[in-house]
Amino acid sequence: MTASEELMSVGATHFDDWRNTARRLVTIGSHPSTVRWIDQRGDDASKQKDLFGNVAGPDVGRSLPASDAPDSLPSLRVPGKFIQWAKTIASHSDPGRWELLYRLLWRMTGGERHLLQIASDPDVRRAAQMHSAVRRDAHKTKAFVRFRKTIDDVGELFVAWHRPDHYSLDLTADFFARRFDVMRWTIMTPRQSVYWDNQTLHFGDGSPRSDAPDHDQLEELWKTYYAHIFNPARIKLDAMRAEMPKKHWPTMPETSLIDDMLRDAPQRVRQMVRHQEGGPTAKSFLPTSDRTLASLCNAALVCESCELHRDASRVVFGRGPADAKLVIVGEQPGDMEDRSGEPFVGPAGQLLRRTMADVGLDATQVYITNAVKHFKFKLQGKRRLHVKPSSREIAACRPWLEAELDAIRPAMILCLGATAASVIKGPNFRITRQRGEVDKCDHAKWAMATYHPSALLRVPDEHARARMMAMFTEDLRRTAEHHRILNQS
Repeated sequence: MTASEELMSVGATHFDDWRNTARRLVTIGSHPSTVRWIDQRGDDASKQKDLFGNVAGPDVGRSLPASDAPDSLPSLRVPGKFIQWAKTIASHSDPGRWELLYRLLWRMTGGERHLLQIASDPDVRRAAQMHSAVRRDAHKTKAFVRFRKTIDDVGELFVAWHRPDHYSLDLTADFFARRFDVMRWTIMTPRQSVYWDNQTLHFGDGSPRSDAPDHDQLEELWKTYYAHIFNPARIKLDAMRAEMPKKHWPTMPETSLIDDMLRDAPQRVRQMVRHQEGGPTAKSFLPTSDRTLASLCNAALVCESCELHRDASRVVFGRGPADAKLVIVGEQPGDMEDRSGEPFVGPAGQLLRRTMADVGLDATQVYITNAVKHFKFKLQGKRRLHVKPSSREIAACRPWLEAELDAIRPAMILCLGATAASVIKGPNFRITRQRGEVDKCDHAKWAMATYHPSALLRVPDEHARARMMAMFTEDLRRTAEHHRILNQS
Protein backbone atom coordinates (compact mmCIF):
# COMPACT_ATOMS: atom_id res chain seq x y z
CA MET A 1 0.00 0.00 0.00
CA THR A 2 1.50 3.38 -1.06
CA ALA A 3 1.44 6.53 1.03
CA SER A 4 -1.43 7.85 -1.04
CA GLU A 5 -3.32 4.63 -0.36
CA GLU A 6 -2.83 4.77 3.40
CA LEU A 7 -5.65 3.01 5.28
CA MET A 8 -8.46 5.34 6.32
CA SER A 9 -10.88 4.57 9.16
CA VAL A 10 -14.42 5.90 9.19
CA GLY A 11 -17.51 5.02 11.18
CA ALA A 12 -21.25 4.81 10.67
CA THR A 13 -24.25 4.26 12.90
CA HIS A 14 -27.25 4.83 10.63
CA PHE A 15 -27.90 5.08 6.92
CA ASP A 16 -27.71 8.87 6.79
CA ASP A 17 -24.22 9.18 8.24
CA TRP A 18 -23.01 6.24 6.09
CA ARG A 19 -24.39 8.00 3.00
CA ASN A 20 -22.75 11.33 3.85
CA THR A 21 -19.40 9.67 4.57
CA ALA A 22 -19.60 7.44 1.50
CA ARG A 23 -20.29 10.44 -0.77
CA ARG A 24 -17.20 12.20 0.52
CA LEU A 25 -15.09 9.08 0.10
CA VAL A 26 -16.19 8.57 -3.50
CA THR A 27 -15.61 12.25 -4.25
CA ILE A 28 -11.97 12.11 -3.09
CA GLY A 29 -11.45 8.80 -4.93
CA SER A 30 -11.00 6.47 -1.95
CA HIS A 31 -10.94 2.89 -3.23
CA PRO A 32 -12.82 0.41 -0.97
CA SER A 33 -9.56 -1.40 -0.21
CA THR A 34 -8.21 1.79 1.45
CA VAL A 35 -11.18 2.32 3.75
CA ARG A 36 -11.88 0.60 7.04
CA TRP A 37 -15.49 0.98 8.15
CA ILE A 38 -16.17 0.87 11.89
CA ASP A 39 -19.63 -0.20 12.97
CA GLN A 40 -20.48 2.28 15.72
CA ARG A 41 -23.43 0.18 16.78
CA GLY A 42 -21.58 -3.10 17.16
CA ASP A 43 -18.59 -4.42 19.07
CA ASP A 44 -16.24 -1.92 17.38
CA ALA A 45 -18.24 1.07 18.62
CA SER A 46 -16.29 1.45 21.86
CA LYS A 47 -13.05 1.78 19.89
CA GLN A 48 -14.32 4.78 17.89
CA LYS A 49 -13.45 8.26 19.21
CA ASP A 50 -15.99 10.21 17.21
CA LEU A 51 -18.11 9.85 14.12
CA PHE A 52 -15.37 10.48 11.57
CA GLY A 53 -12.23 10.49 13.74
CA ASN A 54 -9.30 8.12 14.05
CA VAL A 55 -9.40 4.82 15.85
CA ALA A 56 -6.47 4.03 18.06
CA GLY A 57 -4.36 1.14 16.86
CA PRO A 58 -1.23 0.43 14.81
CA ASP A 59 -3.15 -0.62 11.69
CA VAL A 60 -5.01 2.66 11.27
CA GLY A 61 -3.74 5.54 9.15
CA ARG A 62 -5.21 8.90 8.22
CA SER A 63 -8.76 10.06 8.93
CA LEU A 64 -11.37 11.44 6.56
CA PRO A 65 -11.08 15.20 5.91
CA ALA A 66 -13.98 17.01 7.51
CA SER A 67 -13.90 20.22 5.47
CA ASP A 68 -16.63 19.40 2.97
CA ALA A 69 -20.22 19.61 4.18
CA PRO A 70 -22.42 16.83 2.71
CA ASP A 71 -24.71 19.36 1.00
CA SER A 72 -21.79 20.85 -0.92
CA LEU A 73 -20.77 17.53 -2.44
CA PRO A 74 -21.84 16.57 -5.97
CA SER A 75 -24.74 14.15 -6.33
CA LEU A 76 -23.99 10.51 -7.12
CA ARG A 77 -26.33 8.85 -9.63
CA VAL A 78 -27.33 5.37 -8.45
CA PRO A 79 -30.46 3.25 -9.05
CA GLY A 80 -33.37 3.89 -6.71
CA LYS A 81 -33.30 0.20 -5.80
CA PHE A 82 -29.86 0.64 -4.26
CA ILE A 83 -31.09 3.44 -1.98
CA GLN A 84 -34.00 1.26 -0.85
CA TRP A 85 -31.70 -1.68 -0.19
CA ALA A 86 -29.11 0.44 1.61
CA LYS A 87 -31.69 1.95 3.97
CA THR A 88 -32.82 -1.56 4.93
CA ILE A 89 -29.35 -3.16 5.06
CA ALA A 90 -28.23 -0.35 7.39
CA SER A 91 -30.35 -2.06 10.06
CA HIS A 92 -28.58 -5.42 9.63
CA SER A 93 -26.46 -6.59 12.57
CA ASP A 94 -23.46 -7.65 10.46
CA PRO A 95 -20.68 -5.06 11.07
CA GLY A 96 -19.49 -5.67 7.51
CA ARG A 97 -22.63 -4.10 6.03
CA TRP A 98 -21.03 -0.64 5.66
CA GLU A 99 -18.07 -2.02 3.72
CA LEU A 100 -20.40 -4.03 1.47
CA LEU A 101 -22.59 -0.99 0.75
CA TYR A 102 -19.58 1.20 0.01
CA ARG A 103 -18.12 -1.43 -2.31
CA LEU A 104 -21.41 -1.59 -4.24
CA LEU A 105 -21.60 2.22 -4.38
CA TRP A 106 -18.01 2.48 -5.64
CA ARG A 107 -18.62 -0.08 -8.37
CA MET A 108 -21.93 1.46 -9.52
CA THR A 109 -20.50 5.00 -9.69
CA GLY A 110 -17.38 3.65 -11.38
CA GLY A 111 -19.13 2.26 -14.46
CA GLU A 112 -21.18 -0.74 -13.23
CA ARG A 113 -24.47 1.15 -13.03
CA HIS A 114 -26.56 -1.98 -13.66
CA LEU A 115 -24.67 -4.07 -11.09
CA LEU A 116 -27.77 -4.88 -9.01
CA GLN A 117 -29.25 -6.72 -11.99
CA ILE A 118 -26.46 -9.31 -11.82
CA ALA A 119 -27.91 -11.66 -9.21
CA SER A 120 -24.89 -14.01 -9.41
CA ASP A 121 -22.42 -11.31 -8.34
CA PRO A 122 -21.14 -12.15 -4.81
CA ASP A 123 -21.64 -8.60 -3.49
CA VAL A 124 -25.14 -8.35 -4.97
CA ARG A 125 -26.07 -11.80 -3.67
CA ARG A 126 -24.89 -10.94 -0.15
CA ALA A 127 -26.75 -7.61 -0.23
CA ALA A 128 -29.94 -9.35 -1.36
CA GLN A 129 -29.61 -11.83 1.51
CA MET A 130 -29.12 -9.01 4.04
CA HIS A 131 -32.05 -7.07 2.62
CA SER A 132 -34.37 -10.09 2.87
CA ALA A 133 -33.16 -10.97 6.37
CA VAL A 134 -33.88 -7.49 7.75
CA ARG A 135 -37.31 -7.30 6.09
CA ARG A 136 -38.19 -10.74 7.49
CA ASP A 137 -36.95 -9.69 10.93
CA ALA A 138 -39.03 -6.51 10.82
CA HIS A 139 -42.10 -8.53 9.88
CA LYS A 140 -41.58 -10.82 12.87
CA THR A 141 -41.10 -7.82 15.14
CA LYS A 142 -44.50 -6.45 14.12
CA ALA A 143 -46.07 -9.88 14.60
CA PHE A 144 -44.46 -11.01 17.85
CA VAL A 145 -44.15 -7.91 20.08
CA ARG A 146 -46.44 -8.26 23.12
CA PHE A 147 -46.97 -5.31 25.47
CA ARG A 148 -47.54 -5.63 29.20
CA LYS A 149 -49.10 -2.86 31.26
CA THR A 150 -47.10 -1.21 34.06
CA ILE A 151 -47.50 1.94 36.13
CA ASP A 152 -44.82 4.65 36.45
CA ASP A 153 -44.76 8.23 37.79
CA VAL A 154 -46.73 9.51 34.79
CA GLY A 155 -49.34 6.77 34.62
CA GLU A 156 -49.89 3.70 32.46
CA LEU A 157 -46.85 2.55 30.49
CA PHE A 158 -46.93 -0.51 28.19
CA VAL A 159 -43.63 -2.36 27.97
CA ALA A 160 -42.51 -5.10 25.59
CA TRP A 161 -39.27 -7.05 25.28
CA HIS A 162 -38.42 -8.67 21.95
CA ARG A 163 -35.35 -10.46 20.60
CA PRO A 164 -34.87 -9.68 16.89
CA ASP A 165 -31.78 -10.68 14.95
CA HIS A 166 -31.15 -7.15 13.65
CA TYR A 167 -31.88 -3.49 14.45
CA SER A 168 -35.49 -3.98 13.43
CA LEU A 169 -36.87 -1.14 15.55
CA ASP A 170 -35.38 1.25 12.95
CA LEU A 171 -37.97 -0.04 10.48
CA THR A 172 -40.91 -0.78 12.78
CA ALA A 173 -41.01 2.00 15.40
CA ASP A 174 -43.13 4.23 13.15
CA PHE A 175 -45.57 1.34 12.66
CA PHE A 176 -46.05 0.93 16.42
CA ALA A 177 -46.35 4.70 16.88
CA ARG A 178 -49.18 4.83 14.35
CA ARG A 179 -50.95 1.77 15.71
CA PHE A 180 -50.61 2.62 19.41
CA ASP A 181 -50.52 6.41 19.20
CA VAL A 182 -52.81 7.02 22.18
CA MET A 183 -50.77 5.13 24.76
CA ARG A 184 -47.25 5.46 26.11
CA TRP A 185 -45.09 2.46 25.38
CA THR A 186 -41.54 1.24 25.13
CA ILE A 187 -40.06 -1.71 23.24
CA MET A 188 -36.81 -3.17 24.50
CA THR A 189 -34.44 -5.41 22.55
CA PRO A 190 -30.89 -6.54 23.33
CA ARG A 191 -29.47 -4.05 20.79
CA GLN A 192 -31.72 -1.01 21.10
CA SER A 193 -34.90 0.32 22.66
CA VAL A 194 -37.54 2.86 21.66
CA TYR A 195 -39.94 4.89 23.80
CA TRP A 196 -43.12 6.62 22.56
CA ASP A 197 -44.44 9.46 24.72
CA ASN A 198 -47.64 10.00 22.67
CA GLN A 199 -45.84 12.51 20.45
CA THR A 200 -42.23 11.56 19.73
CA LEU A 201 -40.12 8.43 19.36
CA HIS A 202 -37.00 8.28 21.52
CA PHE A 203 -34.36 5.66 20.72
CA GLY A 204 -31.94 4.33 23.31
CA ASP A 205 -29.58 1.50 24.17
CA GLY A 206 -30.58 -2.14 24.41
CA SER A 207 -31.89 -3.76 27.57
CA PRO A 208 -31.87 -7.27 29.06
CA ARG A 209 -35.12 -9.14 29.33
CA SER A 210 -35.03 -8.76 33.12
CA ASP A 211 -35.85 -5.04 32.68
CA ALA A 212 -39.29 -5.89 31.24
CA PRO A 213 -42.30 -7.13 33.23
CA ASP A 214 -43.16 -10.84 33.03
CA HIS A 215 -46.93 -10.69 33.46
CA ASP A 216 -49.94 -8.39 33.59
CA GLN A 217 -53.70 -8.62 34.06
CA LEU A 218 -54.40 -8.34 30.32
CA GLU A 219 -52.63 -11.61 29.48
CA GLU A 220 -55.47 -13.89 30.48
CA LEU A 221 -57.86 -11.90 28.28
CA TRP A 222 -55.44 -12.11 25.36
CA LYS A 223 -54.95 -15.87 25.85
CA THR A 224 -58.72 -16.40 25.91
CA TYR A 225 -59.06 -14.48 22.65
CA TYR A 226 -56.20 -16.40 21.00
CA ALA A 227 -57.65 -19.76 22.02
CA HIS A 228 -60.99 -18.69 20.55
CA ILE A 229 -59.56 -17.73 17.11
CA PHE A 230 -57.19 -20.74 16.90
CA ASN A 231 -58.18 -22.86 13.88
CA PRO A 232 -56.93 -26.46 14.32
CA ALA A 233 -57.90 -27.40 10.77
CA ARG A 234 -55.38 -24.95 9.34
CA ILE A 235 -52.44 -25.67 11.61
CA LYS A 236 -49.19 -26.68 9.90
CA LEU A 237 -46.49 -27.44 12.43
CA ASP A 238 -43.49 -27.00 10.12
CA ALA A 239 -44.79 -23.68 8.84
CA MET A 240 -45.61 -22.53 12.37
CA ARG A 241 -42.11 -23.35 13.62
CA ALA A 242 -40.57 -21.54 10.65
CA GLU A 243 -42.73 -18.44 11.06
CA MET A 244 -42.71 -18.33 14.87
CA PRO A 245 -39.28 -19.55 16.09
CA LYS A 246 -39.04 -20.88 19.64
CA LYS A 247 -36.77 -18.03 20.71
CA HIS A 248 -39.78 -15.67 20.60
CA TRP A 249 -42.08 -17.91 22.64
CA PRO A 250 -41.02 -16.75 26.15
CA THR A 251 -42.30 -13.22 25.47
CA MET A 252 -45.56 -14.31 23.81
CA PRO A 253 -48.16 -15.36 26.41
CA GLU A 254 -50.33 -17.28 23.92
CA THR A 255 -47.52 -19.79 23.20
CA SER A 256 -48.17 -21.41 26.60
CA LEU A 257 -51.47 -22.64 25.12
CA ILE A 258 -50.09 -24.18 21.93
CA ASP A 259 -49.18 -27.65 23.23
CA ASP A 260 -52.64 -28.14 24.76
CA MET A 261 -54.39 -26.77 21.66
CA LEU A 262 -52.43 -29.07 19.36
CA ARG A 263 -53.27 -32.04 21.56
CA ASP A 264 -56.98 -31.14 21.38
CA ALA A 265 -56.87 -30.26 17.67
CA PRO A 266 -58.31 -33.54 16.27
CA GLN A 267 -61.37 -33.30 18.51
CA ARG A 268 -61.86 -29.62 17.62
CA VAL A 269 -61.63 -30.42 13.90
CA ARG A 270 -64.36 -33.04 14.28
CA GLN A 271 -66.52 -30.49 16.10
CA MET A 272 -65.95 -27.96 13.30
CA VAL A 273 -66.92 -30.54 10.69
CA ARG A 274 -70.09 -31.39 12.57
CA HIS A 275 -70.91 -27.70 12.82
CA GLN A 276 -70.27 -27.19 9.12
CA GLU A 277 -72.54 -30.11 8.31
CA GLY A 278 -75.33 -28.09 9.85
CA GLY A 279 -75.23 -25.85 6.75
CA PRO A 280 -76.93 -26.52 3.40
CA THR A 281 -76.40 -30.07 2.14
CA ALA A 282 -77.68 -32.25 -0.67
CA LYS A 283 -78.01 -35.29 1.62
CA SER A 284 -81.79 -35.07 1.79
CA PHE A 285 -82.03 -35.18 -2.02
CA LEU A 286 -80.07 -38.43 -2.39
CA PRO A 287 -82.05 -41.63 -2.98
CA THR A 288 -82.53 -43.61 0.22
CA SER A 289 -81.75 -47.07 -1.18
CA ASP A 290 -80.90 -47.26 -4.89
CA ARG A 291 -77.54 -45.49 -5.23
CA THR A 292 -76.68 -46.49 -8.81
CA LEU A 293 -75.34 -43.76 -11.09
CA ALA A 294 -78.61 -43.65 -13.04
CA SER A 295 -80.63 -43.26 -9.84
CA LEU A 296 -78.28 -40.57 -8.53
CA CYS A 297 -78.46 -38.65 -11.81
CA ASN A 298 -82.26 -38.65 -11.76
CA ALA A 299 -82.39 -37.55 -8.14
CA ALA A 300 -79.93 -34.71 -8.74
CA LEU A 301 -82.23 -33.14 -11.32
CA VAL A 302 -84.40 -31.69 -8.56
CA CYS A 303 -81.62 -30.74 -6.11
CA GLU A 304 -82.14 -27.36 -4.42
CA SER A 305 -79.62 -27.72 -1.61
CA CYS A 306 -77.94 -24.36 -2.39
CA GLU A 307 -78.82 -21.16 -4.20
CA LEU A 308 -77.03 -22.10 -7.44
CA HIS A 309 -80.07 -24.00 -8.74
CA ARG A 310 -82.00 -20.71 -9.07
CA ASP A 311 -79.96 -19.28 -11.95
CA ALA A 312 -78.41 -22.33 -13.62
CA SER A 313 -80.28 -23.95 -16.52
CA ARG A 314 -79.88 -27.51 -15.32
CA VAL A 315 -77.89 -29.97 -13.21
CA VAL A 316 -74.81 -31.26 -15.01
CA PHE A 317 -74.11 -34.71 -13.59
CA GLY A 318 -71.13 -36.93 -14.32
CA ARG A 319 -70.84 -39.10 -17.45
CA GLY A 320 -68.97 -42.33 -18.09
CA PRO A 321 -68.95 -46.07 -17.38
CA ALA A 322 -70.13 -47.26 -13.96
CA ASP A 323 -67.09 -49.54 -13.66
CA ALA A 324 -64.52 -46.92 -14.65
CA LYS A 325 -61.12 -47.38 -13.03
CA LEU A 326 -60.40 -43.65 -13.42
CA VAL A 327 -62.59 -40.73 -12.37
CA ILE A 328 -61.68 -37.18 -13.44
CA VAL A 329 -63.11 -34.45 -11.19
CA GLY A 330 -63.34 -30.78 -12.18
CA GLU A 331 -64.73 -27.75 -10.39
CA GLN A 332 -68.13 -26.98 -11.92
CA PRO A 333 -69.87 -26.89 -15.31
CA GLY A 334 -69.34 -23.89 -17.57
CA ASP A 335 -71.66 -22.01 -19.90
CA MET A 336 -71.75 -24.64 -22.66
CA GLU A 337 -72.05 -27.47 -20.15
CA ASP A 338 -75.00 -25.71 -18.48
CA ARG A 339 -76.76 -25.39 -21.82
CA SER A 340 -76.09 -28.96 -22.99
CA GLY A 341 -76.24 -30.86 -19.70
CA GLU A 342 -72.94 -32.65 -20.51
CA PRO A 343 -69.69 -32.18 -18.55
CA PHE A 344 -66.53 -30.86 -20.22
CA VAL A 345 -67.88 -30.00 -23.67
CA GLY A 346 -66.78 -26.33 -23.71
CA PRO A 347 -63.31 -24.96 -24.56
CA ALA A 348 -61.74 -26.40 -21.39
CA GLY A 349 -63.34 -29.79 -22.02
CA GLN A 350 -62.15 -29.80 -25.62
CA LEU A 351 -58.59 -29.08 -24.46
CA LEU A 352 -58.85 -31.87 -21.89
CA ARG A 353 -60.13 -34.40 -24.43
CA ARG A 354 -57.48 -33.47 -27.02
CA THR A 355 -54.74 -33.92 -24.45
CA MET A 356 -56.23 -37.23 -23.29
CA ALA A 357 -56.17 -38.44 -26.90
CA ASP A 358 -52.57 -37.24 -27.33
CA VAL A 359 -51.37 -39.30 -24.35
CA GLY A 360 -53.43 -42.36 -25.21
CA LEU A 361 -56.10 -42.02 -22.51
CA ASP A 362 -59.40 -43.35 -23.86
CA ALA A 363 -62.16 -40.92 -22.83
CA THR A 364 -64.82 -43.61 -23.21
CA GLN A 365 -63.23 -45.55 -20.33
CA VAL A 366 -63.18 -42.58 -17.96
CA TYR A 367 -65.93 -41.19 -15.73
CA ILE A 368 -65.86 -37.36 -15.81
CA THR A 369 -67.69 -35.20 -13.28
CA ASN A 370 -67.46 -32.00 -11.22
CA ALA A 371 -67.37 -31.16 -7.53
CA VAL A 372 -70.31 -28.76 -8.02
CA LYS A 373 -73.17 -29.71 -10.34
CA HIS A 374 -74.66 -26.27 -11.11
CA PHE A 375 -73.05 -23.43 -13.10
CA LYS A 376 -72.23 -20.34 -11.00
CA PHE A 377 -71.83 -17.19 -13.05
CA LYS A 378 -72.25 -13.44 -13.28
CA LEU A 379 -73.79 -11.60 -16.21
CA GLN A 380 -71.69 -9.22 -18.27
CA GLY A 381 -73.99 -7.96 -20.95
CA LYS A 382 -75.29 -11.12 -22.57
CA ARG A 383 -72.29 -13.20 -21.49
CA ARG A 384 -72.31 -15.50 -18.48
CA LEU A 385 -68.88 -15.41 -16.84
CA HIS A 386 -67.62 -18.17 -14.53
CA VAL A 387 -67.55 -17.42 -10.78
CA LYS A 388 -65.73 -19.70 -8.33
CA PRO A 389 -68.20 -21.52 -6.04
CA SER A 390 -68.06 -20.70 -2.34
CA SER A 391 -67.02 -23.17 0.34
CA ARG A 392 -70.67 -23.49 1.46
CA GLU A 393 -71.76 -24.30 -2.09
CA ILE A 394 -68.98 -26.87 -2.47
CA ALA A 395 -69.91 -28.44 0.88
CA ALA A 396 -73.60 -28.52 -0.05
CA CYS A 397 -72.87 -30.39 -3.30
CA ARG A 398 -70.26 -32.73 -1.85
CA PRO A 399 -72.73 -35.60 -1.11
CA TRP A 400 -73.37 -35.99 -4.86
CA LEU A 401 -69.66 -36.41 -5.65
CA GLU A 402 -69.16 -38.82 -2.74
CA ALA A 403 -72.17 -40.86 -3.86
CA GLU A 404 -70.76 -41.05 -7.40
CA LEU A 405 -67.41 -42.25 -6.10
CA ASP A 406 -69.06 -44.78 -3.76
CA ALA A 407 -71.04 -46.18 -6.69
CA ILE A 408 -68.02 -46.44 -9.00
CA ARG A 409 -65.28 -47.34 -6.49
CA PRO A 410 -62.49 -46.17 -8.83
CA ALA A 411 -58.86 -47.14 -8.47
CA MET A 412 -57.72 -43.70 -9.61
CA ILE A 413 -58.91 -40.10 -9.24
CA LEU A 414 -57.48 -37.17 -11.20
CA CYS A 415 -58.43 -33.75 -9.83
CA LEU A 416 -58.50 -30.79 -12.20
CA GLY A 417 -57.82 -27.57 -10.33
CA ALA A 418 -57.75 -26.38 -6.75
CA THR A 419 -61.46 -26.79 -5.95
CA ALA A 420 -61.60 -30.48 -6.91
CA ALA A 421 -58.26 -31.10 -5.18
CA SER A 422 -59.49 -29.50 -1.93
CA VAL A 423 -62.53 -31.80 -1.91
CA ILE A 424 -60.59 -34.99 -2.68
CA LYS A 425 -57.24 -34.30 -1.01
CA GLY A 426 -58.26 -31.97 1.81
CA PRO A 427 -58.53 -28.20 2.42
CA ASN A 428 -54.78 -27.69 2.93
CA PHE A 429 -53.88 -28.92 -0.57
CA ARG A 430 -52.16 -26.30 -2.73
CA ILE A 431 -52.09 -26.89 -6.46
CA THR A 432 -49.04 -24.65 -6.96
CA ARG A 433 -46.92 -26.73 -4.59
CA GLN A 434 -48.41 -30.23 -4.74
CA ARG A 435 -49.46 -30.61 -8.37
CA GLY A 436 -48.44 -34.02 -9.70
CA GLU A 437 -48.03 -35.66 -6.29
CA VAL A 438 -49.60 -39.13 -6.12
CA ASP A 439 -51.06 -40.45 -2.88
CA LYS A 440 -54.14 -42.17 -1.45
CA CYS A 441 -57.46 -40.58 -0.58
CA ASP A 442 -60.72 -41.75 0.98
CA HIS A 443 -62.14 -42.98 -2.33
CA ALA A 444 -59.12 -44.34 -4.24
CA LYS A 445 -55.63 -45.72 -3.73
CA TRP A 446 -54.20 -43.41 -6.43
CA ALA A 447 -55.06 -39.72 -6.49
CA MET A 448 -53.33 -36.83 -8.22
CA ALA A 449 -54.16 -33.19 -8.97
CA THR A 450 -53.14 -31.09 -11.96
CA TYR A 451 -54.13 -27.77 -13.47
CA HIS A 452 -57.69 -27.24 -14.63
CA PRO A 453 -57.65 -26.83 -18.43
CA SER A 454 -59.64 -23.60 -18.09
CA ALA A 455 -56.70 -22.16 -16.11
CA LEU A 456 -54.40 -22.91 -19.04
CA LEU A 457 -56.73 -21.06 -21.40
CA ARG A 458 -56.70 -17.96 -19.16
CA VAL A 459 -52.90 -17.56 -18.87
CA PRO A 460 -52.04 -14.45 -20.93
CA ASP A 461 -48.28 -15.01 -21.13
CA GLU A 462 -47.41 -17.38 -23.97
CA HIS A 463 -44.28 -18.81 -22.34
CA ALA A 464 -45.98 -19.35 -18.97
CA ARG A 465 -48.91 -21.03 -20.71
CA ALA A 466 -46.53 -23.32 -22.60
CA ARG A 467 -44.79 -24.35 -19.35
CA MET A 468 -48.11 -25.08 -17.63
CA MET A 469 -49.37 -26.97 -20.67
CA ALA A 470 -46.26 -29.15 -20.63
CA MET A 471 -46.83 -30.01 -16.95
CA PHE A 472 -50.53 -30.66 -17.56
CA THR A 473 -49.70 -33.00 -20.46
CA GLU A 474 -47.09 -34.83 -18.41
CA ASP A 475 -49.59 -35.34 -15.57
CA LEU A 476 -52.11 -36.81 -17.98
CA ARG A 477 -49.41 -39.00 -19.53
CA ARG A 478 -48.58 -40.43 -16.08
CA THR A 479 -52.29 -40.96 -15.47
CA ALA A 480 -52.68 -42.76 -18.81
CA GLU A 481 -49.69 -45.00 -18.12
CA HIS A 482 -50.99 -46.05 -14.72
CA HIS A 483 -54.45 -46.57 -16.24
CA ARG A 484 -53.00 -48.91 -18.87
CA ILE A 485 -51.21 -50.91 -16.18
CA LEU A 486 -54.48 -51.29 -14.26
CA ASN A 487 -56.31 -52.48 -17.38
CA GLN A 488 -53.63 -55.07 -18.11
CA SER A 489 -53.63 -56.50 -14.57
